[in-house]
Amino acid sequence: MAIFSSLKDNYLLATLTPNDCANFRKDLELVEIQAQQYLDEPNVPLTHVYFPTTSIVSLTCLTEDGVAVEIGVVGREGVVGTSFSLHGGNSPVRATVQRTGFAYRLRADLFKREFERNGAVQRASFRYTQALLTQIAQSALCNRCHSVDQHLCRWLLDSLDRISSNELAATHESIANMLGVRRESVTAAAGKLKSAGLISSRRGHIKVLDRVALEDRACECYQIVKREFAELLAPSDAAAEIRRRTGTDNNAVVYHRRSATPPSTTFGRASSL
Repeated sequence: MAIFSSLKDNYLLATLTPNDCANFRKDLELVEIQAQQYLDEPNVPLTHVYFPTTSIVSLTCLTEDGVAVEIGVVGREGVVGTSFSLHGGNSPVRATVQRTGFAYRLRADLFKREFERNGAVQRASFRYTQALLTQIAQSALCNRCHSVDQHLCRWLLDSLDRISSNELAATHESIANMLGVRRESVTAAAGKLKSAGLISSRRGHIKVLDRVALEDRACECYQIVKREFAELLAPSDAAAEIRRRTGTDNNAVVYHRRSATPPSTTFGRASSL
């Protein structure tokens, strides 16, 4: 089966012009990555960086006992493996494919070379890293200060933003492991959302029925991270438009919360390649 994809299907790559990508475009490979596949592991040399297009990757930290807690998510807005370009060493974070899909793959050494000599790639990487750090910081705050109900809503919304569907393949057990809570807590929280008509579920799948109501139940962490990605991955004129439409510079949101369906350009888009 033929697979059609463009570099602009990854929003980080879409911020680069054709000239910015000229030296490494031919080295990008479109590959299918499978759920539960490890793309990066602690203390293991990184061989490739990945720019997801339809896949989702979970970033987790592990305890000495092997317990993993999700600290971030990477989808079509970003890249897995930025730490290698910044310092060339191994990452303490495990990157696990959460949703099977496609990604552009590039050898890590080629990416690091391009990062060191290409100012546009360097600036795009720094912008994305800043947004990712915001996501990690808000995840830490959310884990400490917000309820499992709010945390689950945020996790569902974060996942929906990275796919073109309102249905997710996930079990209560897998969600609990990523959120660092008991499975029973996730089951109880999901039960409330189901009773309220916000979601439906069948074994291993959750379908969001009312995204607007789900956003209303989520904590502020969701909009803070969403705004950060939109501001940093959009060109300056697009970021200004985001602020103009919301009427504020400091509390902008990516799109009007009363929109019944998410826009196709969730995190903001840039130049075509």
